[in-house]
Amino acid sequence: MTTDSPMPSPPFPSPDSAVLRLIVGNAIASVRSGEASVEEAILHAAVHDWYEGHVQGEDECPGCDFRGELPKHGNRG
Repeated sequence: MTTDSPMPSPPFPSPDSAVLRLIVGNAIASVRSGEASVEEAILHAAVHDWYEGHVQGEDECPGCDFRGELPKHGNRG
């Protein structure tokens, strides 16, 4: 999967991440095997993808206390 538009700041893994492909592949396999419903597989994948993106963001900018243009805990609304 590729995109020409810029991605916002993490927390989510890069679209070409091997970890993302693994998580999505596991979700698809769990639905196909009957181990999980579609809803359960989506929730599981979303939680793990968010976590992996958070880790990726920390690796790329250790010590950063903001995402994008907003300071940490800044008012987003």
